[in-house]
Amino acid sequence: MLPFDRAWGLWLSRRILAALMDVAGPALGGGTRVESVDTVLADGRRLVGEWVRANGVNSTSSAIYYIHGSGYALCSPRTHRRLTSWLSRLTGLPVFVVAYRLAPRHRFPTAADDVRTGWDWLTSVHGLAPDRMVIAGDSAGGHLAVDLTLDDDVAHPASLVLLSPLFDMTFGLARVREELRPDPVIRVRDAERLVKLYCGQSDLAHPRLTLDVAGGRTLPRTLIHAGGAEFLVADARALASDIRGAGGDCHLQIWPDQMHVFHALPRVSPEARPAMHAVARFITESLTRTVADRRAG
Repeated sequence: MLPFDRAWGLWLSRRILAALMDVAGPALGGGTRVESVDTVLADGRRLVGEWVRANGVNSTSSAIYYIHGSGYALCSPRTHRRLTSWLSRLTGLPVFVVAYRLAPRHRFPTAADDVRTGWDWLTSVHGLAPDRMVIAGDSAGGHLAVDLTLDDDVAHPASLVLLSPLFDMTFGLARVREELRPDPVIRVRDAERLVKLYCGQSDLAHPRLTLDVAGGRTLPRTLIHAGGAEFLVADARALASDIRGAGGDCHLQIWPDQMHVFHALPRVSPEARPAMHAVARFITESLTRTVADRRAG
């Protein structure tokens, strides 16, 4: 693994991962439209991100808010554009991807604060109703999504979709898992080093790092996917258990023998296609339920 604590190592890691996402990712559908956003909210907070719309997607009443992963340090809306375009194509919805600031230049809680800024812009400035949106995130983006929706001041979306979410920031669950079955691609110590670039000297017991899902606010309807071979599969199970323990409706799907965020690499993992179709069905069902609930109410 390249040294993340060296500028050249971080730079090269970002380039390698971006190339992998392009080579092994889904095709970027013809007619995909990308609209950059760089704006300042009335309170001075800056928002950077992009809208991704597959060919023919013109919805203005519903959307997906996507929070990319990367260990808070490696990826961007650009690296995930093939995945978000695919998600837009499958759901018929526009996808907004926040470009949260990356570690190590920007440490905790910068990424989490940027994610909150994105949500506030979508709901307050862009005018989207919270219950007409779905929040989705992969890996560290899953942790950021849960942190956002645990906030009592945040109106809940129709649902959450979490792909290989990071939950235990101490990596205790991942280390136990690694002893039983090592991840074929990612070593826990390397993932831990990467996330430390974001956490720095922050106390991991901080409530925005160690998320109190079991004892906190009930989360919206949630779908969790994880690969059966990946290092965060125990995190996925623990998070699902805590969501249910708090009274939430959580659908957990473990995909046998799959790697971390395999959804982004369909040219390597054929299971990415049925998994993404399952994600799209869940999103469509969640938004349909919202419409039905509004009519019933």
